[in-house]
Amino acid sequence: MTRASTRTGAAGAPARRRAAATRAPAPEPAGVVTVRPARRADLDRVIAIDATVTGVEKRSYWLSVFRRYGDGEQPERIFLVADIDGRVAGFIIGEVRDWEFGAPPCGWVFAIDVAPEFRLAGVATRMLDALRAGFRRLGVRKLRTILARDNTLILSFFRSQGMMTGPFIPLEMDLDA
Repeated sequence: MTRASTRTGAAGAPARRRAAATRAPAPEPAGVVTVRPARRADLDRVIAIDATVTGVEKRSYWLSVFRRYGDGEQPERIFLVADIDGRVAGFIIGEVRDWEFGAPPCGWVFAIDVAPEFRLAGVATRMLDALRAGFRRLGVRKLRTILARDNTLILSFFRSQGMMTGPFIPLEMDLDA
């Protein structure tokens, strides 16, 4: 699973935005891309995509995530997949959180990934667009995420979508120290 944070300095950001704006459009994937709610039957493919990227198979974690986000009963929790001709090509998960850290309701992306063979074909953009649309229907006007500083792939993707450093600073400590 990819976690996200737009935590790089602003130096060079305008040049990157200009470069992103002048890039050629991503190639279309072979087949029709449909972004839809995740189904229980999609989990094996979601788990496989995540394991390919992270190097760790986390079946019990993903079953738990699906129980919390995949039932469709809570509209503020969204678990979507990109389906290309019946094959799950990627997934995105987010939820609306409100008043944490004093912030008004906003949408959070906490997982997004695309199988390597479908990258650079606009699949992640389509999933993010669908998630944003779901958040807008819920009245949310702000999108946030957190990611590791060294995750340049997802950082580049979020920057290309117009995301930039937000108002919060992450802090952490080792509890065993």
